[in-house]
This record gives sequence, structure tokens and C-alpha cells, in this order.
Amino acid sequence: MRAIDLTNVTWRKSSYSNPDGGNCIEFAPNLITLVPVRDSKNPTHGTLIFGVDAWSEFVGSVKTQ
Repeated sequence: MRAIDLTNVTWRKSSYSNPDGGNCIEFAPNLITLVPVRDSKNPTHGTLIFGVDAWSEFVGSVKTQ
């Protein structure tokens, strides 16, 4: 697997994140084929990388909950 440089991506906090500091995620929607996701409270602890289709399916599932 090749390394993905995320140093210049623009992170966006999820609108579903808890405003009091708990359960917060950020994602970078500005990549063409990938959607990086990280914990906004601990951004240096790692990033999950989703394919665009997988991310769309995940978000759609969360919205129906």
C-alpha cells in the first residue's frame, strides 16, 4: 500500500459531531477518490481512509439511524 500525503488537505468537522467536545470526527471531502476521516480531538492518532463509494454508503446509513 502506498503512503497518502494528507498534509495539505482541508479538514471539515462533521455536522453530526457533538458540540461539547465529545464524539467529534473530521473528514477531508476535497480529494477525488478518497475520504480521509480522523478524530478531531486527537488528529495525530491516525486516519481512516475510505473510498468515495464506501463513505457515501456509510453516511447514508448513519442518516437513516
